[in-house]
Amino acid sequence: MATYEYVCSRCGPFDVKLAIGTAPKAHGCPECAGEARRVFSSPGLSGTSHAAAALRAREEQSREAPAVVSELPPGTGVRHRTHPALPRLPRP
Repeated sequence: MATYEYVCSRCGPFDVKLAIGTAPKAHGCPECAGEARRVFSSPGLSGTSHAAAALRAREEQSREAPAVVSELPPGTGVRHRTHPALPRLPRP
């Protein structure tokens, strides 16, 4: 279900929940039963948390200006760990 916004010339804006893709260009006003025209508005994305919105903004910025790394940060070298069973293997 999607929420579609309509505007009645007498009563003002109102929302209607309909199946996606089934919204007509005109709909009956719930107050005066007059014809209301459909208007297009921005989607309701207010349910996004601040952390998710910040991550999305950072990801979108990296498309235009990606961060370039020329060397590893100090102290973060790659450590090769051996398998714990390796010392118990038979040696020739």
